Amino acid sequence: MEAIDHWRGRSWYKVDTVFEMFDHTADLGLRITADDLPGLFSEAARGLSAVLLDAPDRLAVDRQLRFSVEGTAEDHLLLDLLSELLFRFETTGFVGREFSVERTSEGLRVQAAGELVDPARHRFAHEVKAVTYHGLRVDEHPHGWSAELIVDI
Repeated sequence: MEAIDHWRGRSWYKVDTVFEMFDHTADLGLRITADDLPGLFSEAARGLSAVLLDAPDRLAVDRQLRFSVEGTAEDHLLLDLLSELLFRFETTGFVGREFSVERTSEGLRVQAAGELVDPARHRFAHEVKAVTYHGLRVDEHPHGWSAELIVDI
């Protein structure tokens, strides 16, 4: 039986979007659903924060981060977005709590609000080595969008 950590109704941001974690051999999967594509990218970013920290809803929003992700394919944009956020975490300690993602003709424009991780106040959940292409998919449905991806832990 698959163990699922489901966040609907407990999301610190929106209840019309959802991410859930699922076990995948030595890795961890994220399954994301949202009403629209920007919401899907934002919820995936929140999902990554929840993979990194035990209580991402306790993060402050005292720092702002803005960056762009170039590309056209939704699945590659998702992978590149999460890889960039993981890179920022590994190099600066920044973890986001709130995300705003805009789809542009060049790719994505991302705004994240969060804080630098303080080991005295934050408990790490998983050490994420990479966001992988394995099982990566982004799908549009009649009532919204869904995505699935695997992170190497």
